[in-house]
Amino acid sequence: MAVSNRLKNQHLLWRAGFGPMAENAADMDTISQKDLWALLLKTSSKKPEKINVAQNLVDGLFKGVQDVSRMQKPELTNDQKKMIREQSRDDIKNLNIRWLEEMINNEAQLREKMSLFWHGHFATRVINSYFQQELLQTIRENALGNFKDLLHEVSKSPSMLSFLNNQQNRKKKPNENFAREVMELFTLGRGNYTEHDVKEAARAFTGWGFNFKGEFEFRTMQHDDDSKTVLGKTGNFNGDDVLDILLAQQQTAKFITQKIYRYLVNEQVDEAHVQWLSKRFYDSGYEIKNLLEDIFTSSWFYEEKNIGVKIKSPVELIAGIRRLLPMELENDQSQLLFQKVLGQILFFPPNVAGWPGGKNWIDSSSLMIRLRLPQILSANDILDIVPKTDDDLQGGMMEMASKKMKEVTRGGTGKIDWVMVAKIFEAVPREKLLQKISDTVLQSKSRVTDTVLEKYLNKENRENYTKSAIINLMSTPEYQLC
Repeated sequence: MAVSNRLKNQHLLWRAGFGPMAENAADMDTISQKDLWALLLKTSSKKPEKINVAQNLVDGLFKGVQDVSRMQKPELTNDQKKMIREQSRDDIKNLNIRWLEEMINNEAQLREKMSLFWHGHFATRVINSYFQQELLQTIRENALGNFKDLLHEVSKSPSMLSFLNNQQNRKKKPNENFAREVMELFTLGRGNYTEHDVKEAARAFTGWGFNFKGEFEFRTMQHDDDSKTVLGKTGNFNGDDVLDILLAQQQTAKFITQKIYRYLVNEQVDEAHVQWLSKRFYDSGYEIKNLLEDIFTSSWFYEEKNIGVKIKSPVELIAGIRRLLPMELENDQSQLLFQKVLGQILFFPPNVAGWPGGKNWIDSSSLMIRLRLPQILSANDILDIVPKTDDDLQGGMMEMASKKMKEVTRGGTGKIDWVMVAKIFEAVPREKLLQKISDTVLQSKSRVTDTVLEKYLNKENRENYTKSAIINLMSTPEYQLC
């Protein structure tokens, strides 16, 4: 399969964003990859507007108590605590939906795509909407910036400190959770540090916590200020010092580069490419944008072996369908159900390692739903399936009886702007229409043959033919790949 200009551009849009949208899909034949990359950079250059979901109820409760007792932790009644928990759960659902809308509709595609990567890299799961909201903003603001800044800021976020128990990390009683994960998952990778390094680093992070307003706080009385030795360096280190020691290791640049390569290029890592990329990433002082530029402007990124080989995550799948088919959903909360049954609920990673990705996205039941999702969204098709019970994953998000399932999914139906979609193909002659639709919808080498596809298409008129071709192609195993 010759790699056409359209295919290369769609490849860039799927990997550096969430796929082409109806408005620009027709231009993919003519624009150059260089110009498209410049456009992706430009549209993601502004600081993101904050997605603010914290409700007045929660704010008011905390502010009210804070005024009474400014310097002490407020004592909340059980009813107040319950109210805050319930409000937080609702807020996290709203945060989820509003961020998903940003991924679909925001022109800053590169920023949101990398924010999704860092959301999985720095995975936290806490039922505190304010903590989650603040961490998401930190990630979105730094997603294309400097990894050093991002690491330091995330490490001091209440969401991370709470999730990995650093609030309980104090002198003479060190808690090793955060120190271990910052080495294993966030910087060096397993096997590149010792147990002694973890224990010493944990002592350096003693005293790192947050106050009841959700602000980082260094509690000096709880900090171990004796000498520590981490990765061969000795001194009276604090948490920031340890993070800098980790960043000084070239292994950190390699670990991050390798993970980004798997996310953006190919699950099968080309060691020579990663070696070259990680050295330049390290030498740039961890400038994320530089690393992305090296990937997306390289000729090897557009090689056939890297195109249409990556399994879309559930969020990429939902966002990609909705970008090419602009739609108004009857019930946007139904997208939480889709995330649930497909195995990726934003803000609810399975554990601190995030979502494993790759072939883990697909099993027999999730594949069935994936193949039916375009029909569910585009017609009154009802999802008659009960999500797997997993209390740990559920976290109060999707506690629905099976009878509710049908109702919610019916609400998942979207009103698609087919006029906008038709414009993508308006200049295409009828005999070339199916080929052009296939080339726009699918990225993979293997294709459904035209003769098979024609049997399932509505040939009443051009409009119905286009609609049925798109929905049927989106309902194939090939559409699961990008």
